[in-house]
Amino acid sequence: MNLLQGLPDARAGEVTETLVAAPGLRIERIVSLGQASPPGFWYDQHENEWVLLLAGAAELRFADEPDARRLAPGDHVLIAPNRRHRIDWTDPAVPTVWLAVFYGG
Repeated sequence: MNLLQGLPDARAGEVTETLVAAPGLRIERIVSLGQASPPGFWYDQHENEWVLLLAGAAELRFADEPDARRLAPGDHVLIAPNRRHRIDWTDPAVPTVWLAVFYGG
């Protein structure tokens, strides 16, 4: 499987596909097309998340940082458990493809 081929249609909403699941580990491909977190919403998960942006562009905001981080293909971030974060923006013109690895916690 090629992570950048056969992308699902994300025009109506972000699409998450679990690629691997095992005890204590989950790997997902996430495809966004202009989606962002709802106003006032923050992710606050109890596991580590390592995320790699494969295609497109996004802005990731942490509650403990003053500015959003602009992500481009190849950029990756490790999000510690319970570090509140949200997606402020994803490119509305081309699919934004994420590889997210959830573990531990």
